[in-house]
This record gives sequence, structure tokens and C-alpha cells, in this order.
Amino acid sequence: MAINAAEEETVESLKQWWEENGKQLIILVVVGFAAFTSWLVWTNSQNASLDSASDMYEEILALAITDAGQPGTLLISRDSERIVELGAQLRSEHGDSTYAKLGSLFAAQQSVRNDDLDAAEISLQWILDNEQGGLLSDADEGLLLTTNLRLGRIILAKGDAERALALVNNLDPKTFEAGYSELRGDIYLAMGREVDARDAYNAAQQAGSNSDGLRMKLDELSNES
Repeated sequence: MAINAAEEETVESLKQWWEENGKQLIILVVVGFAAFTSWLVWTNSQNASLDSASDMYEEILALAITDAGQPGTLLISRDSERIVELGAQLRSEHGDSTYAKLGSLFAAQQSVRNDDLDAAEISLQWILDNEQGGLLSDADEGLLLTTNLRLGRIILAKGDAERALALVNNLDPKTFEAGYSELRGDIYLAMGREVDARDAYNAAQQAGSNSDGLRMKLDELSNES
């Protein structure tokens, strides 16, 4: 009898607890399940988006490799246009991904090959304008320095030496010192500042550049002096 009384007391306690807390518990369960479901949907959506961006970037790489190995100009032209198109699509649909930034580098390269310097500048400037998005971090500093270096060359090729120099002088090139010094030399040469150009080219050599092109530039300056 004592056991039955204790069981009845326990049952009554549970009934009372349910009456006081049951609705809140159901609400918490429903809200928790909805939140978990939403998280799963969001995660699946993010994974699908990254997969799509990855597929586009892999196509860019495949086309770039094809371009390097094919002699036909029509094929190269078609593939080049496709790379530019994919770069724009990545920026539009997956702008917060690193794939979009890497794709834009390839797109800019192809735009230069197609003599479309304005399009190349747009692709590179987009990377710099969106440097805080996606997976970019301190480890991706090389990507940003590469982008600025290429952008400086394009700006110089468009005839705006002053703007190119301002861009170069506003950056710490770090391990890219050789490339930036050579570009600075090209800029000074375009501005008619031959002494400064020679100093910059020498700085590029001291930073580790031994390219034939750099040696030719220094030789030409020596012959002119």
C-alpha cells in the first residue's frame, strides 16, 4: 500500500509538473527543431554554393591548361572568352568565396591577352574591393600583393604612370620586392626619370630577380648614358 501511495504521489507530481511546464517544453522542442532544420538547410545551401564555385574554378583551370597546350588561335580565343565569363559569374554568384578572387585573377590575365585593359582592371580592382570577404586572411597576403602588382602594370600600360606610381608606393611589397622594384623602374622610365629607373632596376636585382628582361632594361639604360 505504501508503494502504491508513493506511485500515486509521483504520478500526481508528474501531472502537476506537466500542467505547469508541458506547453513551454513543447514550444522549446518545436523551436529547437525548427532552428536545427534551418541550420541544416543553410549548411546544405552553403555546401552546394561552394561546390558550384569550385566547379567553375576547376573549369577555369582546365581551360587555362588547354590554352597553354593548344596551338589553334580560335580555340584559344574561345577558351579565353569563357574564362572571362566564368570569372564574372563567380563574382556575381559567389562573390564571398576565394574562388571568385582566384577566378578574377585568371579573368584579368585573359582580358590582357585580349587587349581589354579596362576589363582587366575591373577584375583586379574587384579583388581589392572585396579583400575582407570569404576566406581571405593574413595567409592570403600574397594574393593581394600579386593583384596590386598586376593592377599597377595594367595602369601603366594604359598610360597613367602617376597613378601606377602612387599605387606601388602605397604598398609594402615584402617578399614581392623584386617584382615591385622592377615595376617601379618601368614607371620611372615611362616618366623619363632614367636615374630613378636604374636605381629601381638595381633594387630588383638585389631583391633576387635575375630575369633576362631586367638585364636588358639595365643594359639599355647603360648604353643610353
